Amino acid sequence: MAPAARPWARALWRGCNGLMAAFFALAAFVQVVYAIPAVLTLLVGFNPLVTGNIIWRSVSAVHTLLCVAWAAGLAYSLLLHGQQSILHEEEGRELSGLVIITAWMSLCRTSSKNPVGGRIQLAIATVIALFPFMSWVYIYVNKEMRSSWPTHCKTVI
Repeated sequence: MAPAARPWARALWRGCNGLMAAFFALAAFVQVVYAIPAVLTLLVGFNPLVTGNIIWRSVSAVHTLLCVAWAAGLAYSLLLHGQQSILHEEEGRELSGLVIITAWMSLCRTSSKNPVGGRIQLAIATVIALFPFMSWVYIYVNKEMRSSWPTHCKTVI
């Protein structure tokens, strides 16, 4: 990456981490599993090199492993019992969240090697960081989509 682009790229990476920390913090009000990525992501936003710390890496690795295992179980359940679109199923919404956690923690793990990331990493980070908020806007506007949801899902928006 060119030296002139580095300040812009750093700001974008930190901004993406800020958005994801906010998303994870909001989601933690419904599912406590998001609290750990909220804290880890906030730390990366303040100092991308924190991902080189053994404690950060260990907590991230264990949490990601548990999320992958939980996601596999939910995916299997959806394959067996899924009736509707993935966002209409409780397991589908949970699976989507676990995939977001896993993808984001994977992106963050590389911050200690390259705190700014490459262009592809920044593009992926931007898409992932905007995805939850764009989804919430879409779901909020599409009242028909959330009409069949349980109460706890309707009241978080």
